[in-house]
Amino acid sequence: MSGSWAVGAATGVGSLPGTDPLAAATLVLGALTVPHVPELPARGVGADAVGRTAALLVDLPVEVVASGWQVAARPGADIERARQLLVEELAALEVAARGWAGPLKTQVVGPLTLAASLGQARGEAAVADRGLLRDLSDSLAEGVRAHLAELAVRVPGARLLLQVDEPSLPGVLAGVVPTRSGWGRLRPVDAPAAEQALRTVLDAAPHSGALVHCCARDVPVALVRGAGAAALSFDLDLVGDDETDAYAAAVDDGLALVVGAVPTSRGIDSADAAERVRTLWARLGFGPETWRERTVVAPACGLAAVPVERAQERYRVAQEAARRLEESNGGEG
Repeated sequence: MSGSWAVGAATGVGSLPGTDPLAAATLVLGALTVPHVPELPARGVGADAVGRTAALLVDLPVEVVASGWQVAARPGADIERARQLLVEELAALEVAARGWAGPLKTQVVGPLTLAASLGQARGEAAVADRGLLRDLSDSLAEGVRAHLAELAVRVPGARLLLQVDEPSLPGVLAGVVPTRSGWGRLRPVDAPAAEQALRTVLDAAPHSGALVHCCARDVPVALVRGAGAAALSFDLDLVGDDETDAYAAAVDDGLALVVGAVPTSRGIDSADAAERVRTLWARLGFGPETWRERTVVAPACGLAAVPVERAQERYRVAQEAARRLEESNGGEG
């Protein structure tokens, strides 16, 4: 996937503060070498991550109830609002990206996290029903194909990348998703079924490349790579020493890393962020000849909860850290 970006690339995870789609699109296109479609959850119901992704589902309507989003019998006002918000955001991106030529990343909630977040019409979360999980994966994949096709029309110079957000994936595999009552836990999804669900969605972007983002502990790196992800995006603070071998094996198999080296909750300068990336690669046992081609720098997670000025600063630090790495030959950058 390294051919999808230049050496010295930086990106964002997706979410940003504010409610102005044009301002957000202008920010990402001006600040990052790998800009992304902005997500603005402050715009309200339907602009949240689950709602935005639900707006892409094909023949699988959802609605909002007191407990959140759930599968519905027919499309209603909630999903129509989510679709309208997404149309407005893509229209703003089209204006801001006029003349853009280069990588452009879009994000969707992955099938496992979506199934853990969506309730059934009567019952537990959708992830408890293996048949519904398969239907959800198929529906999302079809919607992603249409979404990428629309982006290709709106931003014809873009090399599109798909990011599949799976923060709940470790919990789904571990069987810690709570029941509706909150007193129990749903049985785990076995690894082969989870890998197949993820692969179904990743395969919707065969020509543009796809990455998985998981800002949680115990990321199942081998499963992510086995599902066909070309890159993994993660929070560097959450990578334990006992996970080094799994990351190294996946990199040896061709995986690129979108390193969340810029914390969202504390300040850091670009020199320190770049050094954190170098240290990670040294732990994995790879030198500059590998990591200069296989690294994108990013904030650790989304930035919706921070002030706009801090989001701008985090992007600046990520991009400057990436440029330090580009200039580095393994010594000081």
